[in-house]
Amino acid sequence: MSPSNGQWQDENQQYLSAAITVVKARLVERLQQASIDLQMLSHVPPVKIALEQFHALEMSQLPSAIEQLSTLCHLSTFEQEILLLCAGMELDATFAPILAALHGDVQRNYPTFSVALGNLPSPNWAALSPGAPLRHWQLVEVGPGKALTLSPLRIDERILNFLTGVYHLDNQLVGFVKSVKTADELVPSHGAIAAQIVQTWTQAKTIGRRLPVLQLCGGELRDCRGIALNAAAALNLNLHILSVSRLPTSVAELNRIARRWQRESILSQSTLLLEWDDHSDQDTAVLQRVDQFLEDVVSPVMVSSRNRQTLNAQTTVSFDVTLPTDTEQQHLWHSLLDTSPTNECVQQLVTQFNLNTSLIQSAYVDALGHLSSESVTENRPASEPVKPSSRPNIAAIVPQLWQACRLQARPRMDNHAQRIESEAVWHDLILPEKQKSTLEEIVAHLRQRSKVYGNWGFGGKSQRGLGITALFAGASGTGKTLAAEVLAQELQLDLYKIDLSTVVSKYIGETEQNLSKIFDAAESGGVILLFDEADALFGKRNEVKDSHDRYANIEVSYLLQRMESYRGLAILTTNLPDSIDKAFIRRIRFIVQFPFPEFSERQQIWSRMFPPQTPTEGLEVRKLAKLTVAGGNIRNITLNAAFFAADENQPVMMSHILKAARSEYAKLERSLNESEVRGWVS
Repeated sequence: MSPSNGQWQDENQQYLSAAITVVKARLVERLQQASIDLQMLSHVPPVKIALEQFHALEMSQLPSAIEQLSTLCHLSTFEQEILLLCAGMELDATFAPILAALHGDVQRNYPTFSVALGNLPSPNWAALSPGAPLRHWQLVEVGPGKALTLSPLRIDERILNFLTGVYHLDNQLVGFVKSVKTADELVPSHGAIAAQIVQTWTQAKTIGRRLPVLQLCGGELRDCRGIALNAAAALNLNLHILSVSRLPTSVAELNRIARRWQRESILSQSTLLLEWDDHSDQDTAVLQRVDQFLEDVVSPVMVSSRNRQTLNAQTTVSFDVTLPTDTEQQHLWHSLLDTSPTNECVQQLVTQFNLNTSLIQSAYVDALGHLSSESVTENRPASEPVKPSSRPNIAAIVPQLWQACRLQARPRMDNHAQRIESEAVWHDLILPEKQKSTLEEIVAHLRQRSKVYGNWGFGGKSQRGLGITALFAGASGTGKTLAAEVLAQELQLDLYKIDLSTVVSKYIGETEQNLSKIFDAAESGGVILLFDEADALFGKRNEVKDSHDRYANIEVSYLLQRMESYRGLAILTTNLPDSIDKAFIRRIRFIVQFPFPEFSERQQIWSRMFPPQTPTEGLEVRKLAKLTVAGGNIRNITLNAAFFAADENQPVMMSHILKAARSEYAKLERSLNESEVRGWVS
């Protein structure tokens, strides 16, 4: 059916009207045979003439809606005329008195199976059964009554709209499914998957087999939608989507939705994409509902999920969907920026951020918006707005693109870890030169990945081992987290701290699932992952004594594999470096020992601890440095002293720091040595 075709619409209306007139003529003829005269129906032609007028009509293009429906639902002539009888009741006001006269009761002015069996040609009792098309596809609704044949019949609203050429999604599916009309242009690797889908379903249809369920595994939601929409269009099908989290929990309701969708897929020539969100990805109850739904639906169905699902309902063919390849991402960036394929800035973007088509386009638009406000587009006055066709200066837009890519990659990661905002710089980090040098090496490795892995070919043979893992070992407060913040600020990357309490689970398999979600989310932005106190998770693998030890070792092995393949920087911090498994040590590229600060280093820490706007009086850094505490404790003491001074409306003095130091030492369960604070206050 083509609702947008005006000629077809006009012809279909005439065809439907003529078909209804034939049914009405049959009823009027029966009334006349019973000598019941209705003056208002004198205009109704005899059955013979009505049939001649009906058969004289021709559809110049597509078949009429009633013909299409009869073919799609395999309606007999009797069933078709029952449907026209019910449609006539809705579209022709003269049907009510005719039906009342046939029933001999003015109150019973509605269609019934009794009227159909007694007045329409080729009556068949089987047409009334629940398994017959009229009731199976819910084309008509049977109202309450004393008997099946005497109960009111009403045509379903979706079917009435279909017959009249009006497209409208079934009201009972509204809120469950929605139509997808547009999607991002497919990159070649995704286009190849769409072509495979078309071939798979075409081949199954050719040999007469039930179409298999097609599962799109991995990838981003919009990528899977684009592949599904492209494949559907190639098969002349419309695409609708349904989130599996929306599937009803009631078996009866689930069956009703499945039946309604099955009918809708026939009427609108559609395929369905079932989308598995992250929250229901591992939900057994959801999987059972999906299996039941797929068992009831025989129309073409696709399923998209981040992880491969075990579907038991019927034959399933799976396709692995990945993000666009580095080459494809480079092509997308080049097409937007109009740069040469060898542009180093684009290579750095692709190396750092692993984005799909929609995120790349969004980042570009976001960066253009910032350029517009700053008026730095090449050869454009500040008063002139950015035009969509204008090409920005590459040097000007790259910093904006970098920040825009960070923003595009954040939403998924924010659901799994705590993002740490910091303005820390190298000046804030007090470390021996050896440790600082190692941190600078880490920065160099991250900055030059595109050149070494891409241009120089080191990443061509395997994707394993391309990530950068660092171990920060040292006592609490020695600057491990601060160093991670400095690296993030220097590299202009987001830093996420992993809360181990949300990762490690006592239930088998859940720890791996949690780690998988973290690494998958981190991949798109190449963020810095900070596993604090990592010895709790990355400890020595146990000797296998029971099933719990075996599964604990599986968790460690899985983590090793993900660390090797992660393309960003993963930082592990520990207070107990000796507890880290040697297998981890072999895979860690950088190990930084954070020593307890010496006296001279503590002096530097104290001298940089107070912001310039903080009022101070009589502070002696050399005396303060005698406190044998790490930088984290110094920060706590400084902050507490500031609050003490503010509460007394005084500048920060040695007395306030002494009070704060006693409080901090009490937390550490240590006694403040007299030699440490001698001469602080008179």
